[in-house]
Amino acid sequence: MAADTPRSLRSARLDATGDAFDDVADIGGDRSLEFENLVRRQLELLGEEPGRDGLAKTPSRVAKSLTWLTRGYQMDVADVVGDAVFEEEHESMVMVRDIELYSMCEHHMLPFFGKAHIAYIPDRKIVGLSKLPRVVEVFARRLQVQERLTEQIAGAIEDVLKPRGVGVVIEAYHLCMMMRGVEKQNSKTITSALRGAFRDDAKTRDEFLRLAHGPSNPLR
Repeated sequence: MAADTPRSLRSARLDATGDAFDDVADIGGDRSLEFENLVRRQLELLGEEPGRDGLAKTPSRVAKSLTWLTRGYQMDVADVVGDAVFEEEHESMVMVRDIELYSMCEHHMLPFFGKAHIAYIPDRKIVGLSKLPRVVEVFARRLQVQERLTEQIAGAIEDVLKPRGVGVVIEAYHLCMMMRGVEKQNSKTITSALRGAFRDDAKTRDEFLRLAHGPSNPLR
């Protein structure tokens, strides 16, 4: 990677490949100072005293935390997948389910979290299994709505593999519904994106949805 690439961007790309984690929080320089000043002003508007012991370092912590939680803006699908696309004659469904995801609602900047289930039918190309969760991270670690997140994941897999079909289901709990507003603790939002054979072939679609919504059976 080029030496003049900003450290925050280098760190985010390293994190995308699993080689670093903490350094992505270093946003550095004037941007970091501006972020901290905004958080400090928020504390004042809430009626708090930003200089008291418990809050003195909060602006810095919040700046780093939000930068890390939204690091997907500095991640790219091509970098995440790299050269892990392989020629293979496998023609049956490939599925990775129960991929944990954490994101932030763009309407209230509160978290939502849950699981993604991803499947595709190869057309002479497969991808390393660990790359599917990394694709989820690229889009989940941004300000999001669940509907768009689901479509972006499906579109990225379609672009990378050109498969015969792609299916993505996300099940998530939204703190903007649990902590505020209607305050419903057990409501779960389910979204799906179906492309190619998963949309056009009823048997393929039914098999995918049955596997996605079926009970988990962890290996023992």
